[in-house]
Amino acid sequence: MSESERESTRRPIRELVDDRLLDELLARSRDEAGGLRLTGEGSMLGDLVKAVLERALEAELTAHLGYDKHAAAGYGSGNSRNGKISKTVQTGVGPVRLAVPRDRAGTFEPVLVPKRAGRVSGGLDDMVISLYAHGMTVRDIVHHLDQVYGTRLSAETVSRITEQVMEEVKAWQRRPLDPIYPVVFLDALMVKVRDDHVVHNKPAYLAVGIDIDGDKHVLGIWVPKAADGPTGEGAAFWRGVVADLRNRGVHDILIACCDGLAGFEDASTTACPRTTVQSCVVHLIRTSLRPVPRKHRAAVAAELRKIYTAPDADAALDALAAFAGTDLGRRYPQAVRAWEAAWERFIPFLAFTPAVRKLLYTTNSIESLNYQLRKVTKARGHFPTDDAVVKLLWLAIVNIEDKRARQRAARTRQDGARTGYPGRLIEGTKTYGWAEALNELAAAYPGRIQ
Repeated sequence: MSESERESTRRPIRELVDDRLLDELLARSRDEAGGLRLTGEGSMLGDLVKAVLERALEAELTAHLGYDKHAAAGYGSGNSRNGKISKTVQTGVGPVRLAVPRDRAGTFEPVLVPKRAGRVSGGLDDMVISLYAHGMTVRDIVHHLDQVYGTRLSAETVSRITEQVMEEVKAWQRRPLDPIYPVVFLDALMVKVRDDHVVHNKPAYLAVGIDIDGDKHVLGIWVPKAADGPTGEGAAFWRGVVADLRNRGVHDILIACCDGLAGFEDASTTACPRTTVQSCVVHLIRTSLRPVPRKHRAAVAAELRKIYTAPDADAALDALAAFAGTDLGRRYPQAVRAWEAAWERFIPFLAFTPAVRKLLYTTNSIESLNYQLRKVTKARGHFPTDDAVVKLLWLAIVNIEDKRARQRAARTRQDGARTGYPGRLIEGTKTYGWAEALNELAAAYPGRIQ
């Protein structure tokens, strides 16, 4: 029987519960002021959870012994019921005090409420992980659960719950990728990490790739070690990143768009010698406008626009020379030098029509994601480890962007289509105007887009 058929034949809980029972539960759940307590110790839902758990524990013991309570089959069986022990467990509706049955031989190991377990997992674990993914610290979660639900968990317990997702994070970081990505964007998110008892400002680098279908996917998250330097932008670090992508199946990247990451160009050239490294034009504009006071920014920005909207590289070079000869160019030579320093990485942008230029103009597709991730990370003073950074960023990415992937996975399970298709993040986020851009990229890089 399929899941949908089981759902259709399942009787609603309301039909199974007698009105007199509900009235009694409601009466018992009212506090001294006459208010209704749904959660917490002694509440309506707490009593229901207690009754269900104790009933299920009795059923577990019956299955373990092999005979019903007071059944004649138990005589001479070598094991029997041996009373109950009181135990308080934390649940999604608050603390619940249970009477856990025991057997005389001491071989009964409850599955629903394991021995030495102080909580019933499931919904509570999901709640903790969801709160963590939304940016709450461990101590904030402890306070929130105690204040709202009357559920008391230690900071160590909350940390252990969030650690459960690390296997998923590692599997995601190692998942196979497509052999070719026409465009990959790279950007950094600055976080504070404690490393060797010292808190450092470290970048967490994210890569977002656009596949052949025009869908955007987060390819990975990389946090450099302290040995890689203050920003991690060393050749050794980037060789490791590029090697990781290749080991996961990426054989070709047409264009890598980034903000002048030192060491990346050399590493990518070694691993993918045909990859074009393109500077983010928006970052270049920001860099050149940084030394310009507010009163002159509009005028300088208008001059810079003539450079990046030029029809070709020669016209752009003429526009840069013309700007350098103006009063503004002479007053702010740093703006001119910023373009001269990045010229070789800027001009590939000019070889395309507006369809591709619009795609390469900015790393906004990854910056918008970083903007949402910063809202999650800013609540933390610092992270204890690099793994903690990757764990939170992964949870936040799943929380922000993975809704469509989950819906597709549900459809896949339902109709059996696309079996084994890899789960991907930022699922369903399309690149506008991709068909026209892909045709131009295929013509510009013949034989590389299959």
